[in-house]
Amino acid sequence: MDCTCDDIAKMIDHSLLRPELTEKDIREGCRIARKYKTATVCCAPSEVALVKELLDGSDVKTTTVVGFPHGYNKTETKVCEAEQAIKDGAVELDMVLNISRLLGGDYDYVKKDIRAVVEAAHRHNVLVKVIFENYYLTDEQKRVACRLAEEAGVDFVKTSTGFAGGGATLEDLRLMRECVSQKVQVKAAGGVRDLDMALKVREVGCTRFGATATETIMEQCYDYEKQTLPDVV
Repeated sequence: MDCTCDDIAKMIDHSLLRPELTEKDIREGCRIARKYKTATVCCAPSEVALVKELLDGSDVKTTTVVGFPHGYNKTETKVCEAEQAIKDGAVELDMVLNISRLLGGDYDYVKKDIRAVVEAAHRHNVLVKVIFENYYLTDEQKRVACRLAEEAGVDFVKTSTGFAGGGATLEDLRLMRECVSQKVQVKAAGGVRDLDMALKVREVGCTRFGATATETIMEQCYDYEKQTLPDVV
């Protein structure tokens, strides 16, 4: 392993997006994120203010979703969601592009939709990750989505919501990394449940991944580090 456990932790957006999560679950999720010092906690929009409060005093950032999980909200609604999330304390936004418009070939709409959220976020130095939902897309549509997202000024392109029929694949991650410039980072979501997969997505160029299995991944990493440390005489 050519990285440390701290490096792995800083790749993790600890995901708290399942609809059945209660406030108790949110509090426990934030405790886990603080313990392992993940990059962010990604929570539902209604929980942003609470998560921001629970993470206060740590380096873990608060992020939330926009147009989630289907992307078919009107652009004005997405912008309003983004502005409210920022007001509540989010410093990163994971936005779903308009999947239907992309599939229909209305690329101008897709790009303008993304750009509107990016401009609203960047005015406050907030990062934007755009979710493609690759499960529904051909490779050519993924390439087009990468181009449109970069032209719209995004900070990350992201594979999926985790709520469709499939999540991140290494093939998709390689394709996305090849289709955007180094100005744009790549995030994997859906399917990163152990250290082995975390290392694989890192190897193909991801700098961030979403995970509900943060505790498993990090404990596997610590165990691996212990096994590989040289004996001290």
